[in-house]
Amino acid sequence: HVELVESGGGSVRAGGSLRLSCETSGWHYSMYCMGWFRQVPGKEREAIAAIDEDGRTVYAPSVKGRFTISQDNNKNTLYLQMNSLKPEDTAIYYCAAAYGLHVYGDWLYDRKEYNYWGQGTQVTVSS
Repeated sequence: HVELVESGGGSVRAGGSLRLSCETSGWHYSMYCMGWFRQVPGKEREAIAAIDEDGRTVYAPSVKGRFTISQDNNKNTLYLQMNSLKPEDTAIYYCAAAYGLHVYGDWLYDRKEYNYWGQGTQVTVSS
């Protein structure tokens, strides 16, 4: 049974930083892609970053240079370091996992490609 649990969300002023964590359990695939998505009410869930088992990363243009996706050495925890936060970064953030996928170039997989999801964590950035 695969489970993903996010933490680290909260409220911050513009220009501040937050680090999100996503603890995984029951995950045993050797080839995979882990990603972070975000969603605001009335809009589609947006892919913003992904990392594969070899450490290749990809970012959406809206967060590139400000956000960093990483995983711990045991690959049990996924992180999203968010710096220089803007009010438009306000959203519910979700981590997700997909087996059998690699990161290729600048391609961000759509939500339909992911097999497992966390419950989400709210990030609010005030001006």
